[in-house]
Amino acid sequence: MRKTTFSVIKADVGGFPGHATVHPELIKTAEENLRGNDLLVDYHVTHCGDDLELLMTHHRGENSEEVHSLAWDTFKKATETAKKLGLYGAGQDMLSDAFSGNIRGMGPGVAEMEFTERKAEPVVAFLMDKTEPGAFNYPIFKIFADPFNTAGLVIDPSLHPGFVFEIWDIKESKSITMNSPEEMYDILALIGAKGRFVIKRVYPKEGKLPTDEPAAVVSTEKLYQIAGEYVGKDDPVALVRCQSGLPALGEVLEPFAHPFLVSGWMRGSHNGPIMPVSVEQARCTRFDGPPRVVALGFQVKDGGMGMPSDLFDDPAFDPVREESALVASYMRRHGPFEPHRLPLEDMEYTTLPKVMTKLKGRFKSVE
Repeated sequence: MRKTTFSVIKADVGGFPGHATVHPELIKTAEENLRGNDLLVDYHVTHCGDDLELLMTHHRGENSEEVHSLAWDTFKKATETAKKLGLYGAGQDMLSDAFSGNIRGMGPGVAEMEFTERKAEPVVAFLMDKTEPGAFNYPIFKIFADPFNTAGLVIDPSLHPGFVFEIWDIKESKSITMNSPEEMYDILALIGAKGRFVIKRVYPKEGKLPTDEPAAVVSTEKLYQIAGEYVGKDDPVALVRCQSGLPALGEVLEPFAHPFLVSGWMRGSHNGPIMPVSVEQARCTRFDGPPRVVALGFQVKDGGMGMPSDLFDDPAFDPVREESALVASYMRRHGPFEPHRLPLEDMEYTTLPKVMTKLKGRFKSVE
């Protein structure tokens, strides 16, 4: 059977205004560039905060040079539109002038998975703004390893074997594969340090699904490592398959019923609550935030996406948004103090080192 590839590729190519959202003309430009392209089976263009998001299905596999080139060309054209409109930070995530065969390492974030379609193939695309790849550690762990979140881990025998976590050390550029539930405590020891260890993929162990096809994948690009300086937060994306031997849709969404703290927010330098919102509400305004997450659900069939379901556009998540707003207010009252502001070791690639450079000659030894 021919496999389907689901690709989410995103980039900040210009904010409207500031870092709040994406101008409608950028979405229009992207749609025009993707429309009618023979490389794709289907596509959907949207945004989360000021990130332009390209969701595409095709049969070219992961890391396809042709698909990545199409995405790069789309972002370049959207950047041209952003410059014409005078948008803020036009082309911010485009860290190279020429495409080099793969969009990874060039600025945009990428989450892709290739899989054999089941009779029914529900896939959720999660899009975040104003935060970092490690922001997905908490929800992905909850979905695939926490029985208090995912009832199927207890009452569905097909989930009893557990899942395999591929974890990346993004500072040392290394990876490790670990099994849940057997190594649950060791997994938590790593992914609790979300600024360094991030979940990249989750695989089923055995049962209804091929063990070499991921159930979840997260983008792990760190912009400061690519650019060598602060050029904005990484704003990760993720894809999660659900049902029929995997966690149910409601179990996949349940971790976001808690507005857990993530790093990013204003100037990429603050901790704040993640707020689950609809696409319409994905405008980062209060202190350039708080950090947002959008969930779009698709029922993939023969490589096609069909229409998206805006899953957080639901009054069931209203209390979470209210709690997130309260937590945001609590954190803001700390002003420039930790733990609202990130610790110094996490500020290395922000603008803070420029302040330290200015003061360097004024420090004196203490007897």
